[in-house]
Amino acid sequence: MNPLAGRIGLATISLLFFAFIYAPLLIIIVYSFNSNPVNMMIWDHFTTEWYAGLFGLSERGPEIGDQNRSLYLESTDQLLRALRTSLTVALFTTTFSTLVGTATAIALSRYRFRAKRFYNGFLLLPMMMPDIVLGIGLLIFFVTLGMKLSMLTIIIGHCTFLISYVFIIVQARIAGIDPALEEASADLGASEWITLRKVLLPQLAPGIIGGALLAFVISMDDLVITYFIAGTENTTLPVFIFGMIRRGVKPEINAIATLMILASVIIAGLGLWLRARKAD
Repeated sequence: MNPLAGRIGLATISLLFFAFIYAPLLIIIVYSFNSNPVNMMIWDHFTTEWYAGLFGLSERGPEIGDQNRSLYLESTDQLLRALRTSLTVALFTTTFSTLVGTATAIALSRYRFRAKRFYNGFLLLPMMMPDIVLGIGLLIFFVTLGMKLSMLTIIIGHCTFLISYVFIIVQARIAGIDPALEEASADLGASEWITLRKVLLPQLAPGIIGGALLAFVISMDDLVITYFIAGTENTTLPVFIFGMIRRGVKPEINAIATLMILASVIIAGLGLWLRARKAD
């Protein structure tokens, strides 16, 4: 095959591949600036009013008519409450999952016991289990205990599988650390606590931060499990958007989805930056 034709073919396939992945996201971003409040597929004119409404900088979007105005403004308030709930849940679950996942990974890498292999397998199982199975199981568990479905049950439910994600990332990072550094620290008279704080944790920092970022994104994005354990008073953003989509795609959804894409890009950029630091 002609080398030039091969490069052109590879470039064409690459462009089609990236277009297939990112075209839906690009459509959401473009239509988030569409002033048409009723049908997002019909372009009216450019506006940033939907973003202004999300941040409380505008009491109303473009002209949507008296009949529809109250519905749209009400939905925006509900959307902001759902966003606050998602952020609260994500912050708590990320903190707890990072602490427990990191401590578990360190403990399993440093101590030997008979059931260690099974312990590893059970830790990874929630990550591989279908979401709908885990959601139903958690719902039955909370009902059996007599717990009211609330923000607490969402946090507990998210922690059950996010700990596994943090654990596997930190464990992979530990595998790449030279144990001679900890042995040298002990030979120099440092206690286990000082060795952990000044030798091990600084080397684990990129893995810990990466695991925390991944846990935060997954918690913000989870729909299936949250749908079963959220109850009626604490709706997260994915659950709320899923409910809105069943009645039609509104402009606020496009705006908040665009902001979520932007947040994901920032988090991914932070992860790449941490990986670059690791390479240096």
